[in-house]
Amino acid sequence: MTTSPQVRARAGLLAGLTPGYYAFVMASGIVSLGFDLLGFRTLSVALFAICVVGYVVLCALNAARFTSHRRAMADDFRDPKRAFGFFTFVAGTNVLGVRAGAEGWYAVTATLLVVAGLAWLVLGYVIPWSAVLGQEERPVVAFANGTWFIWVVASQSVAVSAATLANVYPRGLHALVILAILCWSVGVFLYAASGIIVALRLMLYPLDPRDFDPPYWVAMGAVAITVVAGARIVEMDSAPMVDATRGLIAGLSVVFWAFATWLIPVLVAVGVWRHVLRKVPLRYEPTLWSMVFPLGMYAVAGIYLGRADELPIVDWIGSAWLWVAAAAWAAVFVAMLREVVRTVSGPR
Repeated sequence: MTTSPQVRARAGLLAGLTPGYYAFVMASGIVSLGFDLLGFRTLSVALFAICVVGYVVLCALNAARFTSHRRAMADDFRDPKRAFGFFTFVAGTNVLGVRAGAEGWYAVTATLLVVAGLAWLVLGYVIPWSAVLGQEERPVVAFANGTWFIWVVASQSVAVSAATLANVYPRGLHALVILAILCWSVGVFLYAASGIIVALRLMLYPLDPRDFDPPYWVAMGAVAITVVAGARIVEMDSAPMVDATRGLIAGLSVVFWAFATWLIPVLVAVGVWRHVLRKVPLRYEPTLWSMVFPLGMYAVAGIYLGRADELPIVDWIGSAWLWVAAAAWAAVFVAMLREVVRTVSGPR
């Protein structure tokens, strides 16, 4: 029995679905949240709708992949270059939940936090074991890349979602405070660990321009979401753990924002070196969403931090940067649609 080229193309697309595709939800949701903060309701709602549709479609595709291509998915869990992409499900779920909270749909935020929190807990133990400790080939540091920072993003997304709900559900305030500060703290330490490992990879092994793919931008996005989580914690109602850490977290959030700002020219220079000097073609790949999300996250981080700590210049920078993130989102979205149409239609 033979199958059409279109059917084979769809099967290949499903089998090769990258674990990190939820970065599309993350990027759409964070840009939508940024527009909501600035009062651009039409743009915000439109992106929110795209975010919801994207989340549902990706959940359906991943469920189909688990059913039809289980071995391929299992291989991704064992691949240190791809496994950390599964954390985009955690971050995407929480970004969607926080955006729903901006509409006042806190029950949705709470439900998605439970889903994402459980996934974060499970993946936080499974992926390091399956992709790193379980690897027979050594040294594993040779396989480290920008996707490892997505673990940090996932941790901080739980903190942001918990902090969002803390002032809404007074009865759960103490539990949500503990969860928010715990995940924020874990995320900070994970960033330090990931940063050291990735830095060792860059210093000890040859630098191939093809290896500097878009997920390296998550190094900046992880710092930016740490800033947002910190700003949300600072805004939480009084509780023993909040009162004990508020000053520390507020100060470190400013430091992290400064570091994220410093990283942007570095990442831009790497992109110029990769695509202009070393002639690596710039074409659509799903990991581009891992670049769009940090751009949007940096904008939202500036807005939140500027308002929480009364820093008008930081608020202004975040507000202006949001348009950079929106332009990047639009360009990658169009490229994604063209790629999907080309792949699904197949050769004629």
